Amino acid sequence: MDHPLIDLINQKIRAAEAEGAFDNLPGAGKPLPPCDDPGNAVLNRILKDNGAVPEGVAVMQALARLRAELIETGDRTRRREIVTEMSLLETRLALVRRDARR
Repeated sequence: MDHPLIDLINQKIRAAEAEGAFDNLPGAGKPLPPCDDPGNAVLNRILKDNGAVPEGVAVMQALARLRAELIETGDRTRRREIVTEMSLLETRLALVRRDARR
């Protein structure tokens, strides 16, 4: 079933083409970049453009921040909390790496 606005969408596209809105676009005439996952290419692009990173990278970044905080913190209670958080993140990172190997 077509989108209910398909006729309007096509009309807008034709009008833009007639006005030359698609002329001289960057990359025109060049091949598309290679894509490892064409089924999710749009999703991957949206994630990348919005700063999303793979879970393993996010966990490693969090660990780095906690290590830096641990070095700077003199409060024993906070240091204990940081070490606990780091332990949980290291376990999570191990699971992410294990899942990536599968």
